[in-house]
Order: sequence, then structure tokens, then C-alpha cells
Amino acid sequence: MAVMVGKPAPNFEAPAYVNGDFGPVSLSDYAGKWVLLYFYPGDFTFV
Repeated sequence: MAVMVGKPAPNFEAPAYVNGDFGPVSLSDYAGKWVLLYFYPGDFTFV
């Protein structure tokens, strides 16, 4: 799976904290909406 600038992002599912609870979130849940994705790869670690 290659990610290319200017191309649609591939669909994925990941655990997330949403509305006060943890649960699965899929990119397809936000189809037709603007989405900003970010992550902290070293967050909550002692690195």
C-alpha cells in the first residue's frame, strides 16, 4: 500500500478515544468530510 501526496488516503481502522470512550474508528466513517490525521509515535513512552 503506497501513500501518495494529493491522492486519496487508503481506508484503515484504528482504536481511538472519541466522545469520552475508546472504540474503533475507520476512515470511511468520515467519507465526504475534511479530515486531519495526526499521531504521536513516541507519546506515553520513556523515549
